Amino acid sequence: MHTQVGIVGAGPAGLLLGHLLHLNGIDSVILENRSREYVIDRVRAGVLEQGTVELMSAMGVGARLQAQGLRHEGLYLSFQGERHHINMAEHTGGKAITIYGQNEVVKDLIDARIVTSRPLHFEVENVAVHDVTSECPRITYRSNGRDEQLTCDFIAGCDGFHGICRPSIPSGTLTFYERSYPFGWLGILAEASPSSEELVYTYHERGFALFSMRSPTITRLYLQVPPEENIAHWSDEAIWNEMLARMATKDGWKPNVGPIIQKGVTPMRSFVAAPMRHGRMFLAGDSAHIVPPTGAKGLNLAASDVLVLARALREFYRGGSTEWLDRYSDVCLRRVWKAQRFSWWMTSTLHRFPDGNPFDRQRQIADLDYLTGSRAAMTSLAEQYVGLPLEVPLSSVGIA
Repeated sequence: MHTQVGIVGAGPAGLLLGHLLHLNGIDSVILENRSREYVIDRVRAGVLEQGTVELMSAMGVGARLQAQGLRHEGLYLSFQGERHHINMAEHTGGKAITIYGQNEVVKDLIDARIVTSRPLHFEVENVAVHDVTSECPRITYRSNGRDEQLTCDFIAGCDGFHGICRPSIPSGTLTFYERSYPFGWLGILAEASPSSEELVYTYHERGFALFSMRSPTITRLYLQVPPEENIAHWSDEAIWNEMLARMATKDGWKPNVGPIIQKGVTPMRSFVAAPMRHGRMFLAGDSAHIVPPTGAKGLNLAASDVLVLARALREFYRGGSTEWLDRYSDVCLRRVWKAQRFSWWMTSTLHRFPDGNPFDRQRQIADLDYLTGSRAAMTSLAEQYVGLPLEVPLSSVGIA
């Protein structure tokens, strides 16, 4: 079997790329080693930048997003028992973020893929890439008990941090940039109506906390904990006690309490692999970079990556130009490093570090005090949080 673009991974990056290619008349096959249910049900990111929302709408897959997504034009920073509001729309010419779970994004994209009748295979095994520096790279895999081979013009490695595409690149070819943080996030989903219409980022002497939501009836909350923390040691009562201790403010605001329907601990790291290309294989999304979730950039970086890659492939198939293919890594990494810097800054400003001393804590409070009192500082935060301008216009892939 042959296709123009073989896509490994059916997360947001792979599915977004597949639909962008479809809209430009480019064939693709998407291979995913997990089940459809697993891909949809895993709870990940939930904050979409303005550009990601516009991308999905322009692609024709934004109907549910527009109907059910929660548009937020601001957020709160809470410290010393007080919440401070930052009106992001005011500082960015009307831009905002939208709360819409990654699982919902994936569900919409899978449904759209099925309508196109282009191949999407779940639960494939033994996936491997071959000959990526040749003009005819191959993907081998096992599906429904049969060994299969897919030849391609190009391969898109959209299979995440633990996927097979990046590790298949010969040692010494890529440069890895990494930072591990000395804490993780204990995250919960709770059946409780959100008590705030916008996100609340909290700096507290007991550690960072974040109030978010997934719908008008589901609250999403996080606590800073040690990275190796065992979730089994946290009862639901203990989680709520700690959430309330950190988040409750002097004016009486606090999260609504309800049954916890999901909980887990996620370590925090920063990671970049460069370049994001080897031969005719292009890495996109988490396979190339990981950011701490504090800045809400992971899914949005994946969307930006595949938009750049879709333009590059469109230029190649329309006129044979390789200019954008050759520029792909440089263009993507420019945005990736800006997102890494922002995510590192948000993380460093809001978390308590184990080796921190009283000087560090007072410096963090001063940083937050300045941020919430300076129009310039609030504008800087707002511009980065709602999303910097896309690296390529939507019109460059024929959807605007």
